[in-house]
Amino acid sequence: MTIDDHKSHLITLGKFLKQFQVSNSAQDKDLPGNDKFFAEMDQKIDAAIHYNGWFNRENIIFSLQQWGEALTPRNLKLWLGEYDLSQSGEKTVGIVMAGNIPLVGFHDFLSVLVSGHKVLVKLSGNDKQLLPVIASYLMILDSRYENRIKFTEDKLENFDAVIATGSNNTARYFEYYFKNKPSIIRKNRNSVAVINGNETKEELEKLGEDIFRYYGLGCRNVSKLFVPKDYDFDSFFKAMYKWNPLINQDKYANNYDYNKAVYLMSEFKLLDNGFLMLKEDESFGSPISTLFYEKYKNEEALNNILKENEEKIQCVVKNNAGKEEVGFGQTQKPQLWDYADNIDTIDFLSKL
Repeated sequence: MTIDDHKSHLITLGKFLKQFQVSNSAQDKDLPGNDKFFAEMDQKIDAAIHYNGWFNRENIIFSLQQWGEALTPRNLKLWLGEYDLSQSGEKTVGIVMAGNIPLVGFHDFLSVLVSGHKVLVKLSGNDKQLLPVIASYLMILDSRYENRIKFTEDKLENFDAVIATGSNNTARYFEYYFKNKPSIIRKNRNSVAVINGNETKEELEKLGEDIFRYYGLGCRNVSKLFVPKDYDFDSFFKAMYKWNPLINQDKYANNYDYNKAVYLMSEFKLLDNGFLMLKEDESFGSPISTLFYEKYKNEEALNNILKENEEKIQCVVKNNAGKEEVGFGQTQKPQLWDYADNIDTIDFLSKL
């Protein structure tokens, strides 16, 4: 299968994914296999919500839409144009997927296929409904995918390389278990936002998307703010207010109540607006419903902190973002060439 074959199929897949809406999804009758797979995907969206209390239709559709927007001819050309994939292929690459947000391992899945390899997927129990439908749809587009895509519920066996994502604890297990195989092992990372105090309400509202999308469960979600020494959080809280319906979601509310009780019993100082707590803390991974913040004296001191902790940070979010940074509201809209942990997955796969 050529790289042009893969591109063509992924473009069609992108159109398939873009059909689904929070309400009033519109089926495209011109897409191949759509009579069957449109209904099946819609059913699996409902099933995913049933099996994972953190998944709701809005967030699942958001994920499908973002992938639909990513899989365009222009984006695929920009993504793959710089690689020589002529010598790669025919290896079996295992992927151990996380399940914190919908389709979190989809980029790895695509990367293995476009690199010409076979993929052996071990899904998380928290996100096992959607990807098999997508894989089956690809097989309808091209039967050669049937020999290139396999799912397993058992431990990975008979593979040549592996990409595994998990917590810092599971990463130690992965590093031991996969020590004799070429691997990418991903650990805990969190994203941070830098506020300078001059942001407009509209800019801060965009930051709310980075904080609250997927309830803050993704590694690209902002879990910590860096703010000027004398920053007034009033404008920040006002901009966040449109997200207050989150407190009506049981799992989110339970986390809010529990964390607030723990903090109050420990006599920590908090800033609280009824659905989000701000706690001054040097750590990076804040609990659900909580956002850590740290004050910085000047830009030089801030850059030193970020440099010292770069292995803990997935994204640095800033207004007027530079090349290595992410703009407000963009963390959950990564491009195909935005690699997790800054590890070039295609380069890794092309050298197997």
